Amino acid sequence: MVELVSISDSSLSAQISAAGAELQRLQDGNGADLLWNGDPAVWAGRAPLLFPLVGETKGKQIKVDGTLYDIPRHGVARTSRFALVAAERAHCTWRLDASDATRRQYPFEFRLDVPYRVEGGALHITAEVTNRGDGTMPASFGFHPALRWPLPYGGAREAYEIVFEHDEPAPVRRLANNLLSPVAHPTPVAGRRLALQDGLFRDDALIFDELRSRALTYGAPGHRSLRVTFPDMPQLGLWTKPGAGYLCIEPWQGYASPETFDGELADKPGMVAIAPGATRRFGMSIALQG
Repeated sequence: MVELVSISDSSLSAQISAAGAELQRLQDGNGADLLWNGDPAVWAGRAPLLFPLVGETKGKQIKVDGTLYDIPRHGVARTSRFALVAAERAHCTWRLDASDATRRQYPFEFRLDVPYRVEGGALHITAEVTNRGDGTMPASFGFHPALRWPLPYGGAREAYEIVFEHDEPAPVRRLANNLLSPVAHPTPVAGRRLALQDGLFRDDALIFDELRSRALTYGAPGHRSLRVTFPDMPQLGLWTKPGAGYLCIEPWQGYASPETFDGELADKPGMVAIAPGATRRFGMSIALQG
């Protein structure tokens, strides 16, 4: 079984693992690292894929047709082994099919294909979720890449910012006991700009559940930056451990269960309904800019 695949073009290279189909390394054409290294003393993740849940559910359980199933935070994909179905110089595709192990946690017949492609200084990641069962399948999906903070292009860590595609005046949400708190907090975004500082993350992630933008720029003014686009993803999480050398920029479809929610999975806020035989696609890109 193939454990690791490398793809590249003249300006970008990436390595993807069979474990979770997770991006392990992202480098520019000069070999500079753009992705967190997964130091287990800080956080062992690099860019996990979140399926069929984003975040946690009450009691780490879901209810399907009245039956409860134990399922970990962020679902089953990140702890599963994917099969390699295609690999060429600049792209590869990984696949996870429903199994006895996944059915014990998420009782649906799914296929999850994850193509990765590098082209023109950008990494494109797509998740294709297919319902292979006879009934409607509720699902969420999220990306979770940990980008270096600071990037290897200069600029003090405290100078880093996110510039959104549009103004973001809506309140942000927070987690309480790993579930979505009902409290709405004033946005820390000034117009389109979010000045990054560790204090933003002392209470865990910033959650944008009423996001206008589907693209943002991440970096320090006057230095090369990254452009992150996510046309299919209506929510966004930003997270780090204060003082760590990464910022997770996480486009989501869905989010953690509200604190009071314990209903059917199909009714959980943020889920999408996939009809029998249908495929739902989610995507994001990380591009060099400047």
